[in-house]
Parts: sequence; structure tokens; C-alpha cells
Amino acid sequence: MSRLVVVLPLTPLRTGDSFPVADWPLHITVLPPFHTDAAASVIAGVIAVTAVGRTARTAVAGADALFGRREDVPVTLVAENPGLTELHRALADAVRPFASSPDEPAFTGPGFRAHITIKNGVRVHEGEALTLTQIALVDMAPRAAAGGRTVLATFPLPAPS
Repeated sequence: MSRLVVVLPLTPLRTGDSFPVADWPLHITVLPPFHTDAAASVIAGVIAVTAVGRTARTAVAGADALFGRREDVPVTLVAENPGLTELHRALADAVRPFASSPDEPAFTGPGFRAHITIKNGVRVHEGEALTLTQIALVDMAPRAAAGGRTVLATFPLPAPS
């Protein structure tokens, strides 16, 4: 069973990119980690269909907050953005038939709060415009895996016409 996540990277990624857990590039998690027995290519296919007709969007960094079970993970919230919320819902609906847990209540549906985790001092700042030009499907290998996270597929979000 694979554990996958769908993100909007702030800097585009390439299929095959890998990075240690501690070095995640800045991103907005648009669909939290989920388990699936489906092949990554099947999940990539439903994401590709969901991405059709969607374009790049701009979001704005908001205030800082603390997330996590112990509320000890520093993040920067993303200002309310109906387009991100709609994309989140569309991806959850598309993946649901193939995933055992795409509906984590704390991170999906009404619990979805777009944010960017602050890692190793790398962050965005309140008021900063964020241009989102890509969706990425990432393998969430176990934390102990030497290769860390691996980008399985990317989907461009072209500039609006």
C-alpha cells in the first residue's frame, strides 16, 4: 500500500525529484497524505483529469500559526482562497474511490486550511504573493527511507488566457 500526497509546490518540481523529509521544498498541501492500493499511474491519471482546464493561480500568505497534534509545527496560513478550496474538494472527490483515507477530518472538507510549513527557517511572509503553477503527486515513503520523498508526477497549471 502506498502513502501519497498532492501538493502545490511554490517552486516547480520534476518527476523523479527526491528529497529528505527535513528538506521538503515549500508547498501547499492540497490533498493530505492518503493510503492507496492503486498504482501511482492510476492516481496520476485522476489528478490529470482533475487538472484539465485549471490554470495557475495566485494566493497570498497570511498570518503564522501552529499546527500538528501538539500545536508545535510552525506554518504560515494562506489567505482565504475559494479556488484552492475548490481544487482541494475536486481532488478529494477524484481520489476517494482509490484511497483508504483521503478524508482526514482535520485536513479535508471544512477542516482544510491551506498553509505552508516553515522548515529550517525557510518560509514565506505575510502578504507575500504566491504563484502556483503546478500540481505534484508525491510518494510519502516512511520517514526512515533513505531516499525520502519522491515526486511521482507533475501537472502544469498554465497561465490564464
